Amino acid sequence: MGYFRQEHELHTRRSGRNGAVALVLVGLIAIVFGLTYVKITGGSSLEGFDHAVRLSVTTEGDAK
Repeated sequence: MGYFRQEHELHTRRSGRNGAVALVLVGLIAIVFGLTYVKITGGSSLEGFDHAVRLSVTTEGDAK
């Protein structure tokens, strides 16, 4: 019962590849989180493009 099989070389390579994929996914999540945080905490207005005229973003020449 104390017999353990030696791990195959294929499993070792697959484990390393899985770790690399996990790091890439964590990196992408960190980039999206960082961009979202910067966009939300930025001092600018959060008005989106909604196909409506807003006086806060128009200049004198635009309102015709």
